[in-house]
Amino acid sequence: SRRLFSLPAQTADAIPNAAPLPELAHQTNETQKTILVEIGLRNAHIFEAEISKLEAWSDDRKVMLEREIKEYDRKIKEVRRYALAAITLEEKLAAQKEVKALEKERSDKRRALFQAQDEIDAQRDKIIGETEDRMTQKVDIIKLFCIRWKIA
Repeated sequence: SRRLFSLPAQTADAIPNAAPLPELAHQTNETQKTILVEIGLRNAHIFEAEISKLEAWSDDRKVMLEREIKEYDRKIKEVRRYALAAITLEEKLAAQKEVKALEKERSDKRRALFQAQDEIDAQRDKIIGETEDRMTQKVDIIKLFCIRWKIA
């Protein structure tokens, strides 16, 4: 191919009847399909990686919040046992106040868990939307040049 470009030639502005050969059109279509498949595979890998990161992050966050909620459950049981065993009314009242405070904190953690799930769902929707945007492909084929030659 280098040798072809080193041969003496003349240029022309317009070439009449410069219709592409059927073989060239077929090869162009096949190359286009191959490129689109490669882009699809690359987008699939990106999507899988993003979803995996999101799931790992959400699992960590949920496990942490669920662990904290279980810890509040344990503390509440402990304080309730103390309240039952308390002898004076003041001790019983103080224990019940502590139970109430712990239950409020546990409720806050539960709300945080639900809010975290909502954030995770929103992030998942964003990733899906971005992936759908990448899937809509626009293909433009522009004829850059056409070479015709004859051996003289």
